[in-house]
Amino acid sequence: MPTKTTEKPSPKGDPQPVVNIALVGHVDHGKTTLLQRLSGKWADTHSEEMKRGITIKLGYADATIYKDGKSYSTTKGTTSRKVSFIDAPGHETLMATMLSGAALVDGAILLIAANEECPQPQTKEHLMALEVTGIRNIVIAQNKIDLVPKEEALDNYKKLKAFLKGTIAENAPIIPISAQQDVNIDLLLEAIETTIPTPKRDLKAKPIMFSARSFDVNKPGTKITNLSGGILGGAVKQGIFKVGDIIEIAPGRRTQEKGKDKWIPVETTIKSIMSGSTSITEVKPGGSVAIQTSLDPSIVKSDQLSGTIICRKGELPQYYYEVSFEPTLLDRVVGSKEETKVDPIKKGEPLMININSSLTTGVVDNLQKGGAHMVLKRPIVAEEGSVFAISRRVGARWRLIGTGKL
Repeated sequence: MPTKTTEKPSPKGDPQPVVNIALVGHVDHGKTTLLQRLSGKWADTHSEEMKRGITIKLGYADATIYKDGKSYSTTKGTTSRKVSFIDAPGHETLMATMLSGAALVDGAILLIAANEECPQPQTKEHLMALEVTGIRNIVIAQNKIDLVPKEEALDNYKKLKAFLKGTIAENAPIIPISAQQDVNIDLLLEAIETTIPTPKRDLKAKPIMFSARSFDVNKPGTKITNLSGGILGGAVKQGIFKVGDIIEIAPGRRTQEKGKDKWIPVETTIKSIMSGSTSITEVKPGGSVAIQTSLDPSIVKSDQLSGTIICRKGELPQYYYEVSFEPTLLDRVVGSKEETKVDPIKKGEPLMININSSLTTGVVDNLQKGGAHMVLKRPIVAEEGSVFAISRRVGARWRLIGTGKL
């Protein structure tokens, strides 16, 4: 679970963040360093992430933004808003994780390093991912300005403006910063406060939570009587979950019925809820949280239940073992050095789809007029009308090529 902090509570005493903000951009452009600067937490805690120096899984950290006169900070002030940051991977092989995380957020900070050519491949891909997933509230952070002369930083800025022209981020504020040296972080916080508002939430709707991580917090050798139940981390889309609620996690576990695979939701009870280091009795939309369940810890280890949807018992949306859709395709494949034209979807080709915080693959078995039909390897559980991202194999990588709709 998150470590304890000395963070001040929000003015209303609500420990839960009210908005989720993604940090996206090309690998090694400073996302995790900026997250540490904003929250005091280093998000790359997974052993393989530490070894390789890149973010592999979604990292989370909360921070409170304070305003003192005209100045913004994360340490002092009279008014504040608590936000939750999600550190999304920038490496090209990890695009699926970034797309999954996009479903959890209300806005984004796109980091672009001033000491590298602009734009880099994953900068293009992440900006396109924000567009196809409907994220419009964006702040641009031109990072690492301490590593280049003024003239080079200005040249990078001009290239950045040219890159953004005609995109959803054309009018987004661009803040030159150094996350490492704590330069202009106050201006970045001001841009966040003015550009990424707190959305209106539907608290009366049937509660839905998207899981992005699942894990076991028990130490080796813990006695059975002292074991804590499995943990699910993610964000609530709508409604309110409370301690004691009986929930269903879908798609759940795979079984066989008449020789065919069938997926059955996993049922459990919410034992406790954590927002950062604070225990709360109910959770609403707005920030990343962790819920402890009564599940056997072995079921949640190593993110086995990441990408699932969580609802109260009896309130799950529909299971889709196959989908028919009319794709909206991009003009060109982004993210690779050579941006090739996106060809029409072909019968027999494998595709990957990301919907909410889940991903699955499948094979196109039929082409219809203006559309396609696809049999999924693992079912998705989503509301009718939900939009999903479509990726195809280009060389050895999955590349974003467009969207579809249930």
